[in-house]
Amino acid sequence: MRREESGYPQDWFRIGERELRRAENLLAIGDLEGAGFNIQQALEKYLKGYLLGRGWMLRRIHDLETLLNEAVVFDPQLEEFREECRKITQYYLEERYPFTVSSELTRAEVEESLTAAKRMIDRLRSE
Repeated sequence: MRREESGYPQDWFRIGERELRRAENLLAIGDLEGAGFNIQQALEKYLKGYLLGRGWMLRRIHDLETLLNEAVVFDPQLEEFREECRKITQYYLEERYPFTVSSELTRAEVEESLTAAKRMIDRLRSE
């Protein structure tokens, strides 16, 4: 049985908040790849919730920059997060796909991404 995904922004924000807490917990125990993945998941959920609130048709997509392209139509100031979206999308790939060279994430890099993600989430929620 296939279940329908919610079209309500608050449902997506709720899941995004859970992903953000997971990222913080994984960072605390030193799982940098897991923390990065959950940062990506949190931003993905918040961006989708933001866009759904503006009439966007839900799509299965994980690329934050593509979602950002659609979000800046409604708030051009979100453009300031483009580089972080590019970087954080890579965390999704690092965690989900095998590469011949392992990622060399640093704690500082993941913490910086978490801080940027929280700033972006605050912006998305305030709209």
